[in-house]
Amino acid sequence: MKKLCALLAMLFIFSACENSGAVDFNIKGIWNMGFGVADAYFTRDHRDSMGRTHKKSTEDRFAARQRVFLQLDAVASESLSGSLMLFIGPQKWGFAGQGGALGADGNMVKIRQAYLDWAIPDTKITTTMGIHNFAMPYAAGGSAVFDLRGATVAANIPFSDNIGLTAMWFRPFNDNYNPANGYRDGSDPANYLDNMDLFSLSLPVNYDGFSITPWLMYGMRGRNTGRFADYVNNDLADGAPAITLSPWLNAQSGGGGMNVASYGGTGKTYGSMLWAGLPFKITALEPLNIEVDLNYGFVEEMGRFDVMVRNNPDDIRRGSTQRQGWLAKTLVEYRLDWGAPGVFAWYGSGDDGNIANGSERMPSLCPYVFMTSFMGDGNLAWGPANNYLDQNDSLAGTWGIGFQLRDVSFLEKLDHTFRVAWWGGTNSPSMVKYMDSAYAWDSTSNHFEGPYMTTNDGLLEFNLVNVYQMYENFNINVELGYIANFMDGDTWRKDYPGWGTYSRQDAWKAQAIFTYKF
Repeated sequence: MKKLCALLAMLFIFSACENSGAVDFNIKGIWNMGFGVADAYFTRDHRDSMGRTHKKSTEDRFAARQRVFLQLDAVASESLSGSLMLFIGPQKWGFAGQGGALGADGNMVKIRQAYLDWAIPDTKITTTMGIHNFAMPYAAGGSAVFDLRGATVAANIPFSDNIGLTAMWFRPFNDNYNPANGYRDGSDPANYLDNMDLFSLSLPVNYDGFSITPWLMYGMRGRNTGRFADYVNNDLADGAPAITLSPWLNAQSGGGGMNVASYGGTGKTYGSMLWAGLPFKITALEPLNIEVDLNYGFVEEMGRFDVMVRNNPDDIRRGSTQRQGWLAKTLVEYRLDWGAPGVFAWYGSGDDGNIANGSERMPSLCPYVFMTSFMGDGNLAWGPANNYLDQNDSLAGTWGIGFQLRDVSFLEKLDHTFRVAWWGGTNSPSMVKYMDSAYAWDSTSNHFEGPYMTTNDGLLEFNLVNVYQMYENFNINVELGYIANFMDGDTWRKDYPGWGTYSRQDAWKAQAIFTYKF
């Protein structure tokens, strides 16, 4: 804690001074304090064939948390600047490991962003270099492919006031593989063929009332890229998994995944990945707003695996690690004086039931879709069970349609947004026999992918988000969320006659977030 205080003191001292190079230092930040109560699981318990009851969730329903973002910008000119963002938290109140217990001493300071912005002299070309937040171009409620921080080099080249080109190299993983940890076959030396590199081009076109940004991203991953602890344990984004490249959810305790018996190796050194997108917005018909986003993704097979059928070790099938699929989403809303009513919808390709040809769900790196705010990420999402309660940010293998009333206000400085949405699945029901249990679809620990939903399953979500702007830089965000559970029990139980029964339940949450920005 003393080191943190010293570091913060140095930042504030620097911000008040100018050095000989006439560099301006600016500090900005965000404080969040959150209180939430929730039960985000879709199964309460299950009873095995011997009559024993097993509780699905034994976690607290209430939690209080806080977090702080501090950013220091060193601005030399319009052509040169550098930024450093520190992240303190998230700290659960009372939890010693996060510095939230009595004494408030913990190691929770992280570097969130650290990058340079500079321009090529006598040109309009600007470059961003370092670790920073970025997202692949999107419309209609967030990126279904990638939206997170990472190490990148990006160049923006304007051709005119309306058309430009953005080229980017992104390196999310390198030198994490250690065969001594025992992940996969361990035949390669440490840090060998474990890098992932992505290269993208996007062409933003903006005119009055219309914008479109076609983009393409090619990637290559070494055969050892996914063979390290954080990747395997889905612990890459503050406790939430960031990778949905593999065709199936990982077969882990509580993860609700495939019943994988063993993984095979591969003779390939690198495998290819490819994504493409076509997002566009039409605002020329004001007050009508139309947004559409089309995406496709492909990940090359890197080895195969064995999976048990109905938990029977004598019935083994061979599966492919290839994954490819597509996703379309749209939003249409009409702006009125009292608010903006609208409809939204999406459809993602689903698995066809044949594991030998891989998965037909669209792969992603770290999606961030906010069509809704409980199953999706359309609002600040803190809860007791995890730092984030959003349960599906990729929309892969699902379809849905919803209605929303946005920014409705009855009192000054108080806005409301209400949503209702139906979630359906696009995966074949025949995939159920490969899952690791009769309640494998309750995959709330597999954030970004969400519950595995078949064409027989459904969920009905309700959101009510209220924002009170108490001061110019301070607001209070209160959300109530509820998901009615219509997952088809017969579909999931029929392949597990020896597993007994389980209790299905609805999910709910209530939270209040206090935010100070400066």
